[in-house]
Amino acid sequence: MISTEQDQAGALVAVRDSGPGIDPAHLDRVFDAFYTTKSSGTGMGLSICRSIIHAHGGKLWAGANKPRGAAFQFTLPDVEKELTAPLQASQQT
Repeated sequence: MISTEQDQAGALVAVRDSGPGIDPAHLDRVFDAFYTTKSSGTGMGLSICRSIIHAHGGKLWAGANKPRGAAFQFTLPDVEKELTAPLQASQQT
């Protein structure tokens, strides 16, 4: 299930499933580069996602989806503020 919310600060996107979830013992490592629990995984997907979201001023985290599954959520700041801000002289072409 995917849900979105928006407020003055920006947007919150949540992606939840009803699969086996994430072992709580591994939860703090799922965003580490090269960390994987899959036999053929590279461990780069979530690390790359977090880097992209952070580069855009957001935050990405994971947790349990009650009663079963995983929940990944991320925030992104309001773009309107960035788009309406005047360019500095060094940014103009």
